Amino acid sequence: MDTEIIQKAESWLNGPYDEETKKEIRSIMQTNEQELTDRFYRNLEFGTGGLRGVIGAGTNRMNIYTVAMATQGLANYCKKCFQDKEQIKAVIAYDSRRFSREFADVAADVFSANGIFVYLFDDLRPTPELSFAVRHLTCTTGIVITASHNPPEYNGYKVYWNDGAQITAPHDKNIIGEVNLISHYGMVKRDRDTALIKKISTEVDTAYLKAVKSLSLNTECIKSHSNISIVYSPIHGSGITAVPASLKNFGFTNVHILESQSVPDGNFPTVKKPNPEEQDAMKLACEKAAEIGAELVLATDPDADRVGIAVKDLHGAFTLLNGNQTGSLIIFYLLSAWKKSGKLTGKEYVVKTIVTTDLIKKIADSFNVDCINVLTGFKYIAEIIGKNEGKRQFIGGGEESYGYLAGEFVRDKDAVIACSLIAEMCAWAKENKKTLFEVLLGIYARYGFYYEKLISITKKGKSGVEEIQNMMKNLQKNPPEKLGGKNAVIIRDYAKSVETDCRSKKTAPITLPKSAVLQFELEDGSIVTARPSGTEPKIKFYCSVKTTFSHPDDYETKTPELETYINAILTDLGAV
Repeated sequence: MDTEIIQKAESWLNGPYDEETKKEIRSIMQTNEQELTDRFYRNLEFGTGGLRGVIGAGTNRMNIYTVAMATQGLANYCKKCFQDKEQIKAVIAYDSRRFSREFADVAADVFSANGIFVYLFDDLRPTPELSFAVRHLTCTTGIVITASHNPPEYNGYKVYWNDGAQITAPHDKNIIGEVNLISHYGMVKRDRDTALIKKISTEVDTAYLKAVKSLSLNTECIKSHSNISIVYSPIHGSGITAVPASLKNFGFTNVHILESQSVPDGNFPTVKKPNPEEQDAMKLACEKAAEIGAELVLATDPDADRVGIAVKDLHGAFTLLNGNQTGSLIIFYLLSAWKKSGKLTGKEYVVKTIVTTDLIKKIADSFNVDCINVLTGFKYIAEIIGKNEGKRQFIGGGEESYGYLAGEFVRDKDAVIACSLIAEMCAWAKENKKTLFEVLLGIYARYGFYYEKLISITKKGKSGVEEIQNMMKNLQKNPPEKLGGKNAVIIRDYAKSVETDCRSKKTAPITLPKSAVLQFELEDGSIVTARPSGTEPKIKFYCSVKTTFSHPDDYETKTPELETYINAILTDLGAV
């Protein structure tokens, strides 16, 4: 075995670590060489958003020591940036994952030991409420302990700046630099100063839910259809603390919480993964909805920033909508309501990511509202909101991975807002004698049938990271000329900031920040994107194809054709 890995492991056995951690490492050293390598071959990378990793002992794991070291680096950076502040303040939230509360307490210890005042939520809260709290409490930074919708063995650490958004340039790289300077746990100040820690509770909840309620656009529709039957599942996560209360605030009186998934539990016992993008995670809620004759299913991930929905199709059976479909519905609803109330003045805009359906742009164009494209990641949507604050009005935005936002008081995707507006949209559809599915088909008839699919390939350990890197390098060096039988006409290499016309060979600069993303536009307008994860050994392939749509039956007859086309594209990419 690599002697450096053995030395790292032994340094933990001889260092200031608790006995349980040392016992775990001794056991692995004796029984599992590969596992020991994976735990110590590197330090858990503090990426541009923070930390995310498997829970356990070791430098490449989420544990109280890696959390403490990351917080020390963040504290050092805050003290450099805000030297003129009399008191630097931070706010910390956490979700239902294993050790989330312990990691939040450790972060509070380190902040307070460094003289930083800490607001610490007294129990689990949604990630978007943390984003709200940063600005509401005039903090300089914020942390939420969560691994979002990842499997139970993961936890993570997201960092927010004083604008309430996840960190972006230059702070992201600068914080990474400070964190990397904390080379060992002995460099961490960790003696808690209780005078600098304040537990917060309902006072922030009340302000947050009041702000969410202010986004309601159709109170009359809700009054007429307040008894719409809704099934809601928090999938054992933090959504239980805010979504039911927000739906009640909006005026909905017939909300059924799925009991089997209502209790916060980091083991997520009823699902394989607590991800509302997965059919398995939505199964129990859909079964409950069918049983009671509900009209809408809502389910949020553990930190309640993403929402999955199910609606009745033309046959009365519940069907899951993907993130692009839900995002398109939300934008269409928001723009329709803004137009009807005479609020569109020409200064409004919506935002989407480069891997999110172009149907949203088509909808925005029809309302003469600007649609801005950004890199994948909600922090880039938040960045646009910040740059335009006080000059232009953000209506809404989203990304295909089930994250949506309306309003400007939160600077991250917000499933509490999304659930409330989706329920209101359902009431609006009913007032117009339609279901949400029928509204979606109407959008397709008006703008064209856009069909999307995402394939995610995940590998494990050190070898998995290398495999993903090699897959992406090969695509960049040897881009396919055809995908699914269609010629590639434009290739956008966001890592090089270059767009190439495959026919003329002319190039043009890409003005967005550099990112490890490769995008192909095909001769029929289809768009295919390859994007490796920045925090995990994973690569995602996004496919968006389209066709004409003239009759509701087209949804069922044309879907298999588009599915076949996408599978041919993915085969050419080596993704299936």
